[in-house]
Amino acid sequence: MYQFFVEPHQININDKCVIIVGGDVNHIKNVLRMKPGEELSVSNGQDGKEYRCAITGFTQDTVECELRFIKEDGVELPSKIYLFQGLPKADKMELIIQKAVELGVYQVVPVATKRCVVKLDDKKSKSKVQRWQGIAEAAAKQSKRAIIPQVTEPVIFGEALKRTADMDVKLIPYELAEDMTKTRSIMENIKPGQSIAVFIGPEGGFEEAEIAKALEMGVEPITLGKRILRTETAGFTVLSWMMYQLEGLS
Repeated sequence: MYQFFVEPHQININDKCVIIVGGDVNHIKNVLRMKPGEELSVSNGQDGKEYRCAITGFTQDTVECELRFIKEDGVELPSKIYLFQGLPKADKMELIIQKAVELGVYQVVPVATKRCVVKLDDKKSKSKVQRWQGIAEAAAKQSKRAIIPQVTEPVIFGEALKRTADMDVKLIPYELAEDMTKTRSIMENIKPGQSIAVFIGPEGGFEEAEIAKALEMGVEPITLGKRILRTETAGFTVLSWMMYQLEGLS
């Protein structure tokens, strides 16, 4: 079943009516070629609910639907995971965002660290974030998420650490960290409802001074095994492990 995102005001529960507008109208009418009577799903990106609808008709600018039922046991993880991703080279960030959204991340924060090769000025940053947000939305639709995870403006490492001040679990995979038993224990003790920060370095990894600063802020260094993982692989590994752990507790 196809899923689309709408604004909350486009769902009228009392009248059992849902109106779809914007670019999705052309996609539904001319790409998917859907007809009245066919079912689709919409989410407002906020309340975690899935609204099942049937198309009742079209106008030039809208798709009109009848609301049939609301599915409240959503697909979201019971904890909010914030991915603080060191800016990688080339188009790797697009892949990272796409897969992170599929794996259940709540927010992606691009981070400029000392060893980042990529440098974004304000103009490039706004353009990149707009594109990244579009990728997040497409991935949310594909994976039938109930929300569209936000991709924020890039921040420096120190600012990223400040944003985690009130978070419950804060982790930073580090190639010099040891003891997989510790990593396993931390993962197994994550509880539903906790907020989780995951820091992933760029291709060159983190500098020792950055790790030291992270430790001062209560971030736990963890190992992901004996092999050195690429920046995109490290993030996917942590998120997959967390998804496995949290899905079993929700």
